[in-house]
Amino acid sequence: MSHSCCEIHSACGVQYINLGTRLRSAPVTIRFVTNTTKECKRDLLERLTKLGFDIAENEIFTSLTAARNLLEQKQVRPLLLVDDKALPDFTGIATDDPNAVVVGLAPEHFHYGMMNRAFRLILDGAPLIAIHKARYFKKKDGLALGPGPFVAGLEYATDTKATVVGKPEKTFFLEALRGTDCAPEEAIMIGDDCRDDVGGAQNAGMRGILVRTGKYRPADEDKINPAPYLTCENFPEAVEHILERLL
Repeated sequence: MSHSCCEIHSACGVQYINLGTRLRSAPVTIRFVTNTTKECKRDLLERLTKLGFDIAENEIFTSLTAARNLLEQKQVRPLLLVDDKALPDFTGIATDDPNAVVVGLAPEHFHYGMMNRAFRLILDGAPLIAIHKARYFKKKDGLALGPGPFVAGLEYATDTKATVVGKPEKTFFLEALRGTDCAPEEAIMIGDDCRDDVGGAQNAGMRGILVRTGKYRPADEDKINPAPYLTCENFPEAVEHILERLL
């Protein structure tokens, strides 16, 4: 049986890279999946490569990619509330006279004037597209608000529901597996977010391994049903389990 290991993790080191090398030599397909909207795929690839990871651009699947795909399908012109570093992933998408609203993580755009502009567009019929609805994320100095609370505010004010394209949406995980020749039941997701990483993956038919690092909070594993397939102290422990128990 072939497995696909979908991994997201911000902490890196020699041990992590060595484990990545071991995964490369195992009969698995690897996909790096992420909800990040703080940087475009090109910059993410460059950062991971500099850290020592052996990774190709086609092995990265981001929520920005999913958002762009949806914009092209709908043929709309978005008001992009995303970090400026993420804009290259929307090159070629018309944004003049917007008739859609796209919300990612964009602290510099989450002020009254911009949020009110988005509010008025949605009231006039523009679809609200959330790249993801994470409650919070991990920064070097601690946890910080994610885009979820701002999306929820727009939903509440306009009495509408956003279309979510990133994790934990089932379609996101299935799209990440496209072209891998790997069925969801053959795939394992490793992540530090119990709802978006593990819960979303398991709802798509995959197995989810929760790691107690990054944005993990005590008792997170009790917040989803079904519970995670496995909870590990860190990414290396999760990879060891896959290599020793599942192959």
